[in-house]
Amino acid sequence: MKAADMTSEPIEIVDVIAHPLQQNLPVPTVTSWGTYTTVGMVLVEVRTRCGLVGVGETLGRFAPKAYAELIHTALRPRLLNQDARDIGRLWASMRRALSGRSGGMLIEAIAGVDIALWDIAGKAAKQPIARLLGGMGRTEIDVYAAAVNWGPDEQADRELRRYLNEGFTKIKIKLADPVRDAIKRVERMRQQAGDHISLCVDANWAYDLDDAVEIGRALADNGYFWFEEPLAPENEQGYEELRKRCSVPLAAGESNYTLDQATRLLSRRTLSILQPDIARSGGFTETRRMVDYAAAHGVAYAPHIGMSGIICETASIHLAAAVPNFKILECECDRSPFKTLLADLEPGCLRQKNGVLDVPQGPGLGIEIDWDAVKTLRAE
Repeated sequence: MKAADMTSEPIEIVDVIAHPLQQNLPVPTVTSWGTYTTVGMVLVEVRTRCGLVGVGETLGRFAPKAYAELIHTALRPRLLNQDARDIGRLWASMRRALSGRSGGMLIEAIAGVDIALWDIAGKAAKQPIARLLGGMGRTEIDVYAAAVNWGPDEQADRELRRYLNEGFTKIKIKLADPVRDAIKRVERMRQQAGDHISLCVDANWAYDLDDAVEIGRALADNGYFWFEEPLAPENEQGYEELRKRCSVPLAAGESNYTLDQATRLLSRRTLSILQPDIARSGGFTETRRMVDYAAAHGVAYAPHIGMSGIICETASIHLAAAVPNFKILECECDRSPFKTLLADLEPGCLRQKNGVLDVPQGPGLGIEIDWDAVKTLRAE
């Protein structure tokens, strides 16, 4: 098929391949959940008869082969011989692959396929995805460094200095139990950074309501700009009570799979910042629905990336560039193989300058995959 014909002729899907990958992190990530040294993901490859290939990423940190099997057995049959640009219809079809409430592995698996379909759509139109989504004319976006790990003070000091030396003006600090030590970390990081650097914290559900209130007071006293995931995501009533008792803006949403799981905290404006992860929350299609709903209720969007790869990061950049309520992007600084080896685009932590990151302008995601690296990182 000639490129000029792609606007009218179907772009038929002929194969869907899920590549389960695994990596050893150069530096362990330490949160309230524990220490992570090895994580996985699934790179989803969608091939079409006309030769266009789209790539996506599924958040499958701890069982990538199980996710790959789900994609091959439950989703692939629903996609073969279909037009890759009928993304909404294909998303709905994939959702019906399993019964029950939306969430879990199914929506994360769909996310990888959905990102790949949008990559194809952008390549067919010869436009970056940010422009296909409507676009806000942004060619660069603000980012913050993630993160200063939970660990010994000396290690935290080194990590903070590293981010400052790399030019970041906004930095995330990880917190955990005990509360007394967390408050000391809040105070120490502010003293080390100075008042001119913006700081936020991520608790990864470490606290109950009373402890979160106590931490919130320390954050307010030290000028932090948000308090991320202080409580378990299911504890919506707790978040509502914390909002009343905490003056620091609350941020959450990386644990949400679909819009219905975010509506209560958004509609009541309990959250100030919504943080869905595009590789978990159903790809561009469902994450955009969540972000639009947030915008309608005056809530900002700050994409979560975490220990994901370059595809998740790049997809998040495109969505951030396209929506009016974007605030700031997480710039994960682990420099893992998933970010440094998989594509021809350097990770954001290496491209950012003074806390600002450029938006790729090539068609689709604007990246090319190194398939030799995919083979090297394949989970065995």
